[in-house]
Amino acid sequence: MAPPSPATVARRLTTALDRTTGAPHPVFRTTAHALPPWLGHALNAQRGPVPWNAVVRGALAGGPLLIVALAAGRASLGVVAAIAAMLAGINDRPGSRRASVRRIGVPALAGAVGLLVGTYAGQHLGAVALTLVLTGLGLVAGSVSAVGPVASGTGTQLLVTAAVGAGMPLPDPGWQSVLAFLAGAGWLLLLRLVLPTPTALAGDLRLDFRFDGERAAVAAVYEAVAALLDAVGTEHATARRAALTAALDHAQDALAGPRLRRRASTAAERRLHAQYAAALPLGEAATALAWAGRAVPARAVEGPRRLAAAVRGNTHAGPLPAPSRTEPALRALDDALLHAADAFDRGRGPDLHVRRRSPRSVVRAVLGPGGREYGLRVGLCFGASAAVAQALHHGHWYGSHQHWYWLPATAVFLVKPDLGPLVSRVLCRAAGTVLGALLFAGFAAVLPRPEGLVALVAVCGALVPVAARHFAAQTTVVTVLVLALVMVGGEPQASAGRIGETLLACAIVLVAGHLPMPGQRGAGIRAGIDAADAAAHAYLTHVLGESDDRATRWTLRREAYRTLAEARAAGARAAAELPALARHSRGSDEVAAVLERLVDTTTACAVHLDDTGRLTPRHTERIAALRDELAERRGRVGRPRTLA
Repeated sequence: MAPPSPATVARRLTTALDRTTGAPHPVFRTTAHALPPWLGHALNAQRGPVPWNAVVRGALAGGPLLIVALAAGRASLGVVAAIAAMLAGINDRPGSRRASVRRIGVPALAGAVGLLVGTYAGQHLGAVALTLVLTGLGLVAGSVSAVGPVASGTGTQLLVTAAVGAGMPLPDPGWQSVLAFLAGAGWLLLLRLVLPTPTALAGDLRLDFRFDGERAAVAAVYEAVAALLDAVGTEHATARRAALTAALDHAQDALAGPRLRRRASTAAERRLHAQYAAALPLGEAATALAWAGRAVPARAVEGPRRLAAAVRGNTHAGPLPAPSRTEPALRALDDALLHAADAFDRGRGPDLHVRRRSPRSVVRAVLGPGGREYGLRVGLCFGASAAVAQALHHGHWYGSHQHWYWLPATAVFLVKPDLGPLVSRVLCRAAGTVLGALLFAGFAAVLPRPEGLVALVAVCGALVPVAARHFAAQTTVVTVLVLALVMVGGEPQASAGRIGETLLACAIVLVAGHLPMPGQRGAGIRAGIDAADAAAHAYLTHVLGESDDRATRWTLRREAYRTLAEARAAGARAAAELPALARHSRGSDEVAAVLERLVDTTTACAVHLDDTGRLTPRHTERIAALRDELAERRGRVGRPRTLA
């Protein structure tokens, strides 16, 4: 049976890079196979364990902030702080505490800037000038979002808070609102950093809860290696190799968060770095075995599993299974296990084999075709929705509701391509808003004010991490939460108006999302394929050059697989668009499949060269064939399929 394509794997598997949940391990989705992709995607729901730690943080975020503000007689500032905590909670995904500083903190700073700009622009500019300012912000935020996940979250929060600042006038000075926003986001980040997890407090008291995210991420790598070895020679090997890439990406991100010192400063952290680095040759050997396609002895799988348990329990590796050294890849696996056991005992970790992005590459991503396409689309939708919202506002269509932020803020979440296919987002947003508004109307009729509304905010904050499994569910919870917050701030019940504004935003984004734009459509997909192609060939060139620099080889290998996973995920999202948009990414899944086989073959070559010093005809012929196939398919991306 032929291995599944990367697009198929991406539909089956949600990796750690998934922007909706940020789960640290593969999470399988339910799929409506009989439906067209653009509709089936809207019905897919992610599954996984309940993130109880995030649930507790969500419950302790917005509710207590509101209680303090109400006690001080500053309800409006409490609303702003609770909104900031909610947005920070959406970015609060599984991972290490160190990584959460960037993932939560950077968007929060951008949100404060957006709130400041929106507040003063809304106070001092007319409707036309304000629309132009917001459109310009949309262009910038959209282009910056092409850099990566954190940049995308930063752009989203910048635009949402700019819409809130301009469209929800508050009685407090702008600088006080900004400070309240930073306090709300800072409170959620503080909870993320200081609250221990239940697993860290149970059992072995030697576990340092500060590094539980890193420990879980590194252990998941060893478990993914064992799962891949267990699937060698079966149809599941391709999916397991993709899961290994996801686990390595997540562990790398968990360990590479911001730090005051250049190197790991504690023994526990150095030990985790050593354990992560020791997993790289294991993953390399496992990939080579999967490429060969011959089943491995059962005892070979036990070694990585024992190492995973040692990472989770912060113990020594202990005895490992007897070696099996009948072929180069098995000998490499055995050597990697011995090296890992030694690294576990010594606890001295090298660097993380991460190639830092240069400022030039960041600028190239922002100003390149992918960034330009992204920026134009976001700027158009955000500006158009802001203009329509102001027209309705000045025409008194809102009646007693003077806030017009909902329509442009909704458009921001709908227009971001990295959050999912366009029609899927629109359907989920519309359904979630209608359900959330109806639920809130019922709650508002029976709950006491403000005590009942504060309790509702706390409950919704706790539900946000669970609801993140599906965009419609998350929209439902966030809608109830925001409507409760604005009512605490003094606005009348506005469920009906919010439904109408959401449906209008959906219509605007659907129209703008399908309009022709300057340049070539699907530029972001092609940019991702080009990056994956460049990384794959840099890795291949290094391996064929027979360099002894294994650290560089592992860095290049990590970069090749990471860029390939990102390109594959972007292609899978684009394939689930309506046919008018999906055709621009047609063929990208096939190119990604060839690149994946090329990187796997390169890894097999590296392992074989380490063992014998020369390649077999099978290796060289396979590389030549893949290069020819890649050259043939590269020019077909975005073109109609034709019969041979």
